Amino acid sequence: MTTSYNLARPLDADLMEVLLAGTPQPVGQFVLTVRTGEWRWSDGLYAMHGFEPGSIVPTTELMLSHKHPDDRSRVESVLAQACSSGEPFACVHRILDAHGHTRTLGVVGRGRKDNETGEVVQVSGYFVDLTITQRTLAQREATESIRASAESRAVIEQAKGAVMTIYGMTENEAFDLLRHHSNVTNESLRSLARRLMESIAEGSDVGSPTTGDLDLFFEAPPALTGPA
Repeated sequence: MTTSYNLARPLDADLMEVLLAGTPQPVGQFVLTVRTGEWRWSDGLYAMHGFEPGSIVPTTELMLSHKHPDDRSRVESVLAQACSSGEPFACVHRILDAHGHTRTLGVVGRGRKDNETGEVVQVSGYFVDLTITQRTLAQREATESIRASAESRAVIEQAKGAVMTIYGMTENEAFDLLRHHSNVTNESLRSLARRLMESIAEGSDVGSPTTGDLDLFFEAPPALTGPA
């Protein structure tokens, strides 16, 4: 069970939208006594790691051993910082549970300091199982990517058809011409095709586009705009 969602990005509006609108996420609570290294896990946190409640003794070493290899050092750094400063923290990372399944967890917490010494004596907080949320976001991103790809192909096909009709070219000749001019203007083929179709639409009130109209379009430099 894996996800292609980008774990490096922060908890952004898309993630918050899914969290607030979707099925409640499993939550587990933890308390770490810094001086002794003793952990207390709620039943939910045992379940996230694939264990029966109370079946193992949670330790820092055990907790870190279940972190995904690519995320382990980052989590270890966040934990060390929390134990040192006591400042509030948040981290999204992956774990490999006791059954070998990959889960995506979010953790939030903060430290508690000794009033006399100022040392951090306890770190506590919550783990939230974001696996389903991350999968939902990955599916959303994949759907948007497929839609964008389909729209790109559609406008290129339209432009290619227009070039074939007006210049009397074959399909391959029309495509080669569009690709050549996209290289000349240093823009994507989709951007060039879109500009061409917009130009043809703007001239539709005058009459059907002619070879002269296409000549002028391809000879004129594109207007400076933002990324396509």
